[in-house]
Amino acid sequence: MSEPVEGTTDSIPQQVLPLEVIDRSIGKKLRVLMTSDKEFYGTLIGFDDYVNMVLEDVEVISNNDDDKQIVKKMLLNGGHIAMIVPDVHSGKQ
Repeated sequence: MSEPVEGTTDSIPQQVLPLEVIDRSIGKKLRVLMTSDKEFYGTLIGFDDYVNMVLEDVEVISNNDDDKQIVKKMLLNGGHIAMIVPDVHSGKQ
């Protein structure tokens, strides 16, 4: 078996850990879907190893209500998060 040559791109694919993806999203907008019927869209300020998150300027979206709320800052419990979707357009002009 041959060793990959340093500086080439045909080596083993890079592994990206889930917390790395979240860490790269700090300061950017993301959508958080909860295990309930709520969704949150805001700027990620920080998180911990349990994926508890602090978001600011958050738009609260409920599937049962048509009205949307804006919350200045909130803490989300990581145990109730179903999915995190980084906003690929956040920060681009």
